[in-house]
Amino acid sequence: MRSLLAFRKIPPPFLLRWLIHSKPFCSQSRFPKESDNPSPQANGSASDDNPPTSVVVVANLSTTKPEQKDESRVIDALLDRRNDPESALRFYNWARPGSFEVGNSFWLLIHILVSSPESHGRARDLLQRYVSSSSPMTMPKVLVTNLVESAKSFGFEVKALPFSYLLNAYTRERRTDYAVDCINLMIELGLPPYVRYVNNTLSALVRRNSINEAKELYGKMVATGLVAGDKATAHLLMRASLREEKPEEALEVFSKAIERGEEPDGLLYSLAIQACCKTVNLGMAFGLLREMKEKKKLCVSQETYTSVIVALVKQDKVEEAVRLKDEMVSDGINMNVIAATSLIKGHCKNSDLGSALEIFRKMEREGPSPNRVTFSVLMEWFSKNGDMEKFRFPKESGNPSPQANGSASDENPPTSSSSVVVVVENLSTTKPEQKDESRVIDALLDRRNDPESALRFYNWARPGSFEVGDSFWLLINILVSSPESHGRARDLLQRYVSSSSPMTMPKVLVTNLVESAKSFGFEVKALPFSYLLNAYTRERRTDYAVDCINLMIELGLPPYVRYVNNTLSALVRRNSINEAKELYGKMVATGLVAGDKATAHLLMRASLREEKPEEALEVFSEAIERGEEPDGLLYSLAIQACCKTVNLGMAFGLLREMKEKKKLCVSQETYTSVIVALVKQDKVEEAVRLKDEMVSDGINMNVIAATSLIKGHCKNGDLGSALEIFRKMEREGPSPNSVTFSVLIEWFSKNGDMERVLEFYKKMEALGSASCFEMDDYTREMMDLKTLVTRTLEKKGVLAKIRAELRASVFEAIEEEDRVIQNSQGLPPALLGNCNDRARRLHASPSGRLLSALVCEYLNWAQLNHTLKVYQPECNLAKDSWKSELRDFSSNSGYELNRNGDSKPLLLDVLDGFFKFEVLSFLSFSSL
Repeated sequence: MRSLLAFRKIPPPFLLRWLIHSKPFCSQSRFPKESDNPSPQANGSASDDNPPTSVVVVANLSTTKPEQKDESRVIDALLDRRNDPESALRFYNWARPGSFEVGNSFWLLIHILVSSPESHGRARDLLQRYVSSSSPMTMPKVLVTNLVESAKSFGFEVKALPFSYLLNAYTRERRTDYAVDCINLMIELGLPPYVRYVNNTLSALVRRNSINEAKELYGKMVATGLVAGDKATAHLLMRASLREEKPEEALEVFSKAIERGEEPDGLLYSLAIQACCKTVNLGMAFGLLREMKEKKKLCVSQETYTSVIVALVKQDKVEEAVRLKDEMVSDGINMNVIAATSLIKGHCKNSDLGSALEIFRKMEREGPSPNRVTFSVLMEWFSKNGDMEKFRFPKESGNPSPQANGSASDENPPTSSSSVVVVVENLSTTKPEQKDESRVIDALLDRRNDPESALRFYNWARPGSFEVGDSFWLLINILVSSPESHGRARDLLQRYVSSSSPMTMPKVLVTNLVESAKSFGFEVKALPFSYLLNAYTRERRTDYAVDCINLMIELGLPPYVRYVNNTLSALVRRNSINEAKELYGKMVATGLVAGDKATAHLLMRASLREEKPEEALEVFSEAIERGEEPDGLLYSLAIQACCKTVNLGMAFGLLREMKEKKKLCVSQETYTSVIVALVKQDKVEEAVRLKDEMVSDGINMNVIAATSLIKGHCKNGDLGSALEIFRKMEREGPSPNSVTFSVLIEWFSKNGDMERVLEFYKKMEALGSASCFEMDDYTREMMDLKTLVTRTLEKKGVLAKIRAELRASVFEAIEEEDRVIQNSQGLPPALLGNCNDRARRLHASPSGRLLSALVCEYLNWAQLNHTLKVYQPECNLAKDSWKSELRDFSSNSGYELNRNGDSKPLLLDVLDGFFKFEVLSFLSFSSL
């Protein structure tokens, strides 16, 4: 089993020393000299400036290694080195190489390490690994007590730093309750925990919806004066308060942050403005908005503007809301559907239906696309006005979002791994036993400058299986040291990851790679970690691949862009687009990875899929700024994004630029995007010219472009040109679809050409699409009448009864079919109950059967027959089984079922009896 504090149990110097001296270690001299002391790393931290050498012959040592349990000798030696943390750490690794046998010497080492800034990282990582390796996990009270007592015993000052590292360890292991206990213990000791680690704990509490606990914990720290927090704390608490619909508390957090001298950032202002809008404190909201705009470094977000607009409309200040919307648009921020719908509702409430309709038409032309709420608001107010014709809104033919088509092309596929097994002859060494790891390591170190020889030796010494130990990771580091053997390292890691069951977590393998590199004197390179990332991605373990990238970011190692793209593509394929963007943003922020053209393709496709063309254009601009030469796909995605944002000038500019580069071909999809956008802007003539240009370039028009041109001609009253395009589609293609016929039927029916309408309808019916379209005015009038009747029935309560009867009929029909199938074919029923396992167990018990029978008797008494018909199959109860259950209860208990007649149900009788029993019990208790 791997050691946690030392990389190898018997370092080579001591192995050779044992071979030279036949006596055991305990009979030899006590401690090694400082210069000869091997330094296997405490798997600690950060950079290690003194990696151990490979093989050293040690003789005539003047000291002997203490026994594992000789704690006092280890403590004395550590105290001698208290002013030299590095020396103390090297000694501890030598004296305690086997496992985490935590005693006083461990806590003494922690205090020695935190006494020097250079070794803080070692202390943090030692505590992190101790907490993660302990099983079961040790409670904070025990560890905090150990830290305090060891500090007092050995004359160290009780500092907050090691306790904060302990807090961080519990948070990273997702033991939030233990992290909270750790903070409370620090408060009792009067030690201020580090704000960053406090924020992590508060964030974990908020994520699991323990918001009150998070606020109480923060309030306790503030009351003791230990921690006031920072901007990140304010963000966290304000978000939590807004989630709880407590905007006053959010504003209080904001005020306290300002009072303690925090300089508000964009997010702090935005959250405060949202809180003001929820408390209808519009004066303060406008003040913060102006203050935010005066600071040029801060940008007001779309969400912030929307919050204020919605609040103004709620206060019937529609004119101010419109002015603020115009200001937002002038700042280059598009209005979203929430703000637009709110303005429509405000105009409708002020009886200005014309302005409301104008906003709606603009949404149809330029975006954002109306949603159900928008249509509901319009239908409500126009129906109140008696304008029933506006009830029917035509559906716009949307351009399908381009899908992310997987990962980028792999220019260097893995080579065959058949060459891993090699016949080795005339080796000068005897083949070691499978478990004799130290001899394999020594032989590999002798071949560190000859990767092929090292690989042959390893295959000979370890032919059986993937028994991965220190020698395997040493081999990987040897292979990646030479470009000729990079493919072998990649294939070995791929085979190891795919063969391990269960699959090993990235944290373990990354730690192994880092420690082996440091232990054997290799440079920690990004290449093996990138191969590990590639292995997880190829095995479709996307979460592990993401963890691998995050670990590389922590180590400051840039992952290979190709493998990063594969991971991002996997995230996009499973619709974790936000996670993909956050991961890419983190890499860019650290300066490790900027991406390439394939990254830009991927992120732009993802943004277009989410209907966020502005983000797609931002990705395109960043790619150009970092010097990427746009290819056809990059131009095409940028043009599609321009069309979605109605930036036709930029779209035409990119199209011309693309055509000037002779190597690039404009695709059918790109032309179609611009044509559709032009038609939506009523620029039909320009769309026709672009179509002609597309055809002259040898690219055929598709059905989307053709249908869009037909619609554009129809809207301009040019039905002849629309019909001409349709006839050409019938003769030459593309074949019309249901959308094409729907557009033609709509506009020709408005023109009164019913002969053409009938022709189009028959052709659409032959296509199998007629059912999706209402044909004539009579049908539309009937639909309006149906809506009116439905509302009337709903108000009188008749509709609810009809719906219940329909549900009951459906259940009865399925039950009847189930009985037929069970009798004829012996198959299980299709209608299975929807109740949970808890309820099923209850229904199977005697008391549960009686409970169900009482409920059924009540539904029968209340004449809720349809509900009863639905209730029984949903609970997996046989029909009328409740009656026999009540009869059995009556015969067993002597209870008369008809004692109340029809005056009240049995369930009420049971409740009355319970209340009487409670009163009698209370009176008898009072008389005692």
